[in-house]
Amino acid sequence: MNMPATADSVLLARDRVQYYWCGLRVPFIAMWSHETALRPQVIRASYRGVWGIGYTDKLEVADRRHGALWVRRAVARGKGTPALAGVHPLRQRQAMAHLLCQVCGNSTFDEHWKFWGERHLFLMRALDPGQVISDGETTDSPPVPLPCALESVEACSHIRQGWTAALVKDARPWGVAGVLHDPLTLAPKIGPGKRLIERPFGHEEYAWINAARELVQLEGVTPVDLHKLAAETTSAGIEIADASTDGG
Repeated sequence: MNMPATADSVLLARDRVQYYWCGLRVPFIAMWSHETALRPQVIRASYRGVWGIGYTDKLEVADRRHGALWVRRAVARGKGTPALAGVHPLRQRQAMAHLLCQVCGNSTFDEHWKFWGERHLFLMRALDPGQVISDGETTDSPPVPLPCALESVEACSHIRQGWTAALVKDARPWGVAGVLHDPLTLAPKIGPGKRLIERPFGHEEYAWINAARELVQLEGVTPVDLHKLAAETTSAGIEIADASTDGG
């Protein structure tokens, strides 16, 4: 069966090829048309003494993380047509868990991270002018190294409309976002505007979420201007590599 049953460590070791589409890099976490949704039957199930949802053909190692039941989607990165604004649940989860770049898939524990006082760079779309990333904020957007951040604000139509950035000391696992199922009827529910519903660990509805995103809480947040950050980094003699270089 074509499904994301591969262990995280194995996928991380092999899934580093950079793909392009219409001259643009395809983000590591983006979905491809061959990565079809797999829809096993959802049932009530007990996992480690907690009632919530499960699958009839349960594969706990592949389907569960921190007790949450994750959606299943085929893994076929590079096959078909990319959905640049889409997010593949497994790769997003891995990027969050290992602090990989959402664009190139490489580790963000790099030379810049050291120079910035062991802090990671987070880049998000700003919905309002002057919006900043705040301490304690939660996000489903994995970090980015500086070259990928600079490329994103120029090339990504989603980010180009408005963005905000910050250096972050710690990104702690907080919970998940997904489709909530009613405990009595198992009817699926999503939030306003078809948004995924977010629930933190320990919430009474956490076990009833079919998770599609992992969320972290940002701590030790310092808002930054990307271009000033780039100037400070290069003035310290630290090279900013070409973001279009293959991740290998």
